[in-house]
Amino acid sequence: MDTQHDCANCPAYNKANLIKLGLNLDNIDYVIALAGNPNTGKSTVFNNLTGLHQHTGNWPGKTVSRAEGGYSYDEKRYKVVDLPGTYSLLSTSTDEEVARDFILFGQPDVTVIVVDATRIERNLNLVLQILELTKRAVLCLNLMDEAERNHLEIDVRGLSKELGVPVIPCVARKMEGIPELLQAIKEVADGEFICRPPQIKSHSKKLNHAIASLSEKLLDSYPGLPNAKWVAMRLLEGDNSIIEAVRSGELGNLNEIQPGVQA
Repeated sequence: MDTQHDCANCPAYNKANLIKLGLNLDNIDYVIALAGNPNTGKSTVFNNLTGLHQHTGNWPGKTVSRAEGGYSYDEKRYKVVDLPGTYSLLSTSTDEEVARDFILFGQPDVTVIVVDATRIERNLNLVLQILELTKRAVLCLNLMDEAERNHLEIDVRGLSKELGVPVIPCVARKMEGIPELLQAIKEVADGEFICRPPQIKSHSKKLNHAIASLSEKLLDSYPGLPNAKWVAMRLLEGDNSIIEAVRSGELGNLNEIQPGVQA
């Protein structure tokens, strides 16, 4: 996704799609998605960010529960949506489908990815999948106290450089790192920090040609489709939910863009 803010006060989120997903965006400046593997402390991070300003419900048409809340920081109002904990976005479950569609079609201003600092390698699968969908992300490196207890040394600056996004060490249950996380979210949301995640390229000319050709056809059918190359790759991999969304026309419904809202 190549979208960047053109100005400090322009939200990137897709208002039409987020309203369709049941969000109330009245008096909201930025929308933040909270993603991560199960058991990374994501719920603790969510509670630290939103405090008592939160409520729960279900995603429209799904049995998957959703928690959302809000907070104010530096005179801006943030809506935080806690996505289902998943190990992947390849849509083998309803949880994965919900998380993927929110990031792909809702286009939140920032996706905060909560990672277990003691299991970075295992968590990176989801991190890299999310960075294929959005360039606007912050990595919350939680459970740093557990990493230290296990004598794990983490090159936070090097990890940030490799991933092209801010990496914030945290111990969420002790509120350590939360002020720095709030600042990083603000800087990505308003365009002060331009994220540059690595572009994963295939060495296969045939695959690149197939992706480019299919992307072009998708954009002909769905002008403004966010990250058409990613959708094309999922179609080529046989992702049933994406295939069905194309066959039924639901992909077009998900991609309805309100006038004045960037894709």
